[in-house]
Amino acid sequence: MTDNHNPFPGDGHAPSPPYAQAMPPLGAAGTPYDPSQAGPYAPGGYGPPPSPGPVRPRILWIVLAWVLFVVLLVVGVAGFARGLGSAVKDAASLATFATGESVSVRLDPKDRPAIYASAEQAADVSCKVEGAPGLDIRLTRPSGTQSITYGGTTWEMVFQIGAPAAGDYQVSCTGEGVKFGVGKELIGSVGKVVGGAVAMIALPTAGFLIAVVVTIVVLVRRAGARKKAMR
Repeated sequence: MTDNHNPFPGDGHAPSPPYAQAMPPLGAAGTPYDPSQAGPYAPGGYGPPPSPGPVRPRILWIVLAWVLFVVLLVVGVAGFARGLGSAVKDAASLATFATGESVSVRLDPKDRPAIYASAEQAADVSCKVEGAPGLDIRLTRPSGTQSITYGGTTWEMVFQIGAPAAGDYQVSCTGEGVKFGVGKELIGSVGKVVGGAVAMIALPTAGFLIAVVVTIVVLVRRAGARKKAMR
């Protein structure tokens, strides 16, 4: 007699259905997954975004550009003052002599030589210049007043010397209570004054333009760098 046994649900002797059995996770090539063999990176998830670096170019470039402008401004003013002082010193480099005396000086037409006088009160003066025989030397009174103060003494130009050629000349003058000197016209040293004036204008102007351009370029590039970092 055949035992035809049909187990009831919940029968402890009945085997579990195939789909209810737990399956271990599979690794590569169908092998069971072993967590101890996992790689150094955790699956899934992302790290924090990289922090943005400093915005370039730096503001330091603007500071340096304006410092350069200040330096060039100081150099330009100093150059003008030096040129003006040198011109006055050249004109005041006088070969001095007293009234009634004669002095030997070397004159050059390109230096625009002149005779200066210094007196505590107004006086009539007369001068004479002698050179090599046959030279036509002319003394002319200046059209305007030219005076220089050097070493605490004020000198006023009384004659312009029309020396026809460079050479040695004898100069003598007379005037009651007057001291005399032979030197150069201020206009003869005008080149140094003009050179100083050009330096005073050109150097600061160049420095200012450089500073403005650097400021604009740095600010524009920094703004572009910020926009790019925000994307």
